[in-house]
Amino acid sequence: QGLEQYLPLFHAQTSFLLDYLREPPLLVLQQGVYEAADDLARRTGERWEQRRYDVERPVLDPDELFFEPQELRARLGACVTVQLPGSGTASDGAIEFASEPPPDLHIHERGREPAAALLAFLESFRGRVLFAADTTGRREVLRSTLAAFGVQPEPFDSFAEFRRAAVRLGLAVLPIEEGFVLPDDGDPGLALITESQLFGGRSRPKASRGAQRGDSERDPESIIRNLTDLAAGAPVVHEDHGVGRYVGLQTLEIDGRPAEFLMLEYADSDKLYVPVSSLHLVSRYTGSDPAAAPLHRLGSRQWEKAKRKAARQVRDVAAELLDLYARRLAREGFAFPVDRKLYAEFTSGFPYEETPDQQTAIDAVLSDLESVMPMDRVVCGDVGFGKTEVALRAAFIAVQAGRQVALLVPTTLLAQQHFSTFSDRLADWPIRVELLSRFRTGTETTAVLKRLATGGVDIVIGTHRLIQKDIRFKQLGLVIIDEEQRFGVQQKERLKQLRAEVDLLTLTATPIPRTLNMAMAGIRDLSIIATPPARRMAVKTLITEWDRALLREALLRELQRGGQVFFLHNEVRSIERMAREVQELAPQARLAVAHGQMPERQLEKVMLDFYRQRYNVLVCSTIIESGIDVPTANTIIINRADRFGLAQLHQLRGRVGRSHHRAYAYLVVPERRSMTADARKRLEAIASLEELGAGFTLATHDLEIRGAGELLGVEQSGQINQVGFSLYSDMLARAVEAMQNGQEPDLEAPVHRGIEIELHVPALIPETYLADVQARLTLYKRIASARDATGLRELQVEMIDRFGLLPEATRNLFAIAELRLRAERIGVSRLDFGPQGGRVEFLEQARADPAALISLIQESGRAYRMDGPQVLRILEPRENAAERFEETAVLLDRLNSN
Repeated sequence: QGLEQYLPLFHAQTSFLLDYLREPPLLVLQQGVYEAADDLARRTGERWEQRRYDVERPVLDPDELFFEPQELRARLGACVTVQLPGSGTASDGAIEFASEPPPDLHIHERGREPAAALLAFLESFRGRVLFAADTTGRREVLRSTLAAFGVQPEPFDSFAEFRRAAVRLGLAVLPIEEGFVLPDDGDPGLALITESQLFGGRSRPKASRGAQRGDSERDPESIIRNLTDLAAGAPVVHEDHGVGRYVGLQTLEIDGRPAEFLMLEYADSDKLYVPVSSLHLVSRYTGSDPAAAPLHRLGSRQWEKAKRKAARQVRDVAAELLDLYARRLAREGFAFPVDRKLYAEFTSGFPYEETPDQQTAIDAVLSDLESVMPMDRVVCGDVGFGKTEVALRAAFIAVQAGRQVALLVPTTLLAQQHFSTFSDRLADWPIRVELLSRFRTGTETTAVLKRLATGGVDIVIGTHRLIQKDIRFKQLGLVIIDEEQRFGVQQKERLKQLRAEVDLLTLTATPIPRTLNMAMAGIRDLSIIATPPARRMAVKTLITEWDRALLREALLRELQRGGQVFFLHNEVRSIERMAREVQELAPQARLAVAHGQMPERQLEKVMLDFYRQRYNVLVCSTIIESGIDVPTANTIIINRADRFGLAQLHQLRGRVGRSHHRAYAYLVVPERRSMTADARKRLEAIASLEELGAGFTLATHDLEIRGAGELLGVEQSGQINQVGFSLYSDMLARAVEAMQNGQEPDLEAPVHRGIEIELHVPALIPETYLADVQARLTLYKRIASARDATGLRELQVEMIDRFGLLPEATRNLFAIAELRLRAERIGVSRLDFGPQGGRVEFLEQARADPAALISLIQESGRAYRMDGPQVLRILEPRENAAERFEETAVLLDRLNSN
């Protein structure tokens, strides 16, 4: 209604991709392009016919949005085209090039001078040389690395620009796998040298992984501590001042130069300005509903009292955790021998490329298995991110060492799926895999139990049946638990007993805070798989009230592209009525019903038929929640989504999107007024976190919504609410570490020291460089929280790739962050160095080298002087900022005793 006035605007702006090119391009067309266009036009027309009379949600005529197939043919026909042959068609001859493979030019080769091979090649090769970096950010890092060896290539934006220039050495962004050498054959020779030749590997994965997070963001502690998605008014914790509310970022003039601060509001409307360089002292407040966060009063002892009470509680919890840890250390485990040749042969059967996180988790598990100390590792990763492959490799190693493996899962369907996966991967190996679940008859179960006791079964997969007392193993070596949070209190007690006896590997998508707690305290090892598989797309999540037209369109769109749909209705007594209603919405659907009260054999048959695509719509209960993997199911409709918990919604959404197709999740809810406040928050959280790998962030949202008491026990909840879960976890980790070293934990000392570095230069991310306040805040936090120089360099690369070359003020910010890391290592509390000189203040327990300090003062003449036992004065003026940075770096390195 009223849309007609805008139609001429849409029509006027309709343009073709080729209209943006200066001249008609050479087009390479895949076979079947025009048929696909005809099919899309037909399906779009059918959907428009179904929705054209919808008054509440008017839709545009397809002619206003899409080209007709005939016009597409005419437009493409005007270009020179190359038609690719269909599959199975052999190409003509191959073209031979006179290129040679590049030499091995690793910059850091063991046993040789750095860059020796590269320098020798540049001296012997008389032609032109172009260095190729993967991205603009990598180009800048490579440029500075080469400059350290005296190699200074000119930067170029493209290969064509380098060809036109009259220079011998160039550096361009060319994300290619391998370089080459064109020998001097009349023309000057050309060598293309890639990053992988120089560094011995790619700077990023071969396959596109989507937006990569920095390593600091994959760390569980940082995930809880970071300030991503922080809205104005949200509570935060400053380690020195307590709980306040975030107001925003504010730029102030300090000594005539701009500086950016985080503005926090405390009780009585008091304001605190936190320099962006000190954001490592600030974390999100989690522990209860943000609206009920206890704001502290600046300048009072209220925060000190809260921390003191929490410290007393932390000591007790740490003692309890250490008792568990001590029992684990008291026994000597079994060091599994690994036959590398057999293991490599088994891993070659994995049909995909391992993601970096997945490979790290696999390496960590292998290391644990080879160690005498019993393994207790948690592998966290979103559904479909490859946790099962980690478990498979661990099981293979255990069986090869002559031990038995038990895989414990919460549901019968997941047990069935794991049984199929393990059986397929191990089919070519002499390994016996068995299943214990309610899908098996009594006779079959008895036979499996007998073989388990005699060693006739290598790997057993089952539900709660596996932890009953009548189960006997001949030599159990490894227990793998999938989705530990789905087991009840009694089962967990039994699991605790198992943990004291064998190696334990736990797989989970959304870790409960107790697990995170133990991982941060060092009691349980934690591996995070946060990198999505190649070509995986996030699930598009929509929240809607019951809308027949919208649901009909959702069903038909999925069916028309040959996919399958889960329609989740978690009420068995009315599930048949709902199935009839769904059938009316999509009459052409092949529909089946599945729920937990069906006979086992019937349920198994329905699920198998759905997996084999005999049905394309499954009306089901939450029986599909754990692990069932149907790659062709890419739409899920969840009726009454307001009744589910956050982790459960995340799990259910993970049932779709397991392939490279775009997947959709429709959360059907009643009108807003009839939902509880917590339900609304859960739905907002799940809808806002669509990106891949969001399981950790959702776990922290769950903590905020439900409160810490429900998750961590009533006794702890009061103190956690006062200081926030992040700081509580930090204090717990410190207490455990101190007790392990036989020391009394000093929990009232600051967790993170606020080292002040002031070089009297602008150090910020200018608004003209990055206007988005939220993005600046997140990057400030990541810079302040970086743990080493490598992390800072990778962050620089990321920022250059995302936003362009760094302005001078941002380069200063990174340089100061790196100096802070050096200062922290030697116990500096404050460093102030301006044009007129400066001072370095040390902590009482400073780790600076006294001999180096004395030598520095003696050699420098009057440049340095001690001013008391803890202050070093810098007496010589330095007007040039670059000289101040260089002198500070040299000074800190010289005082470092390590």
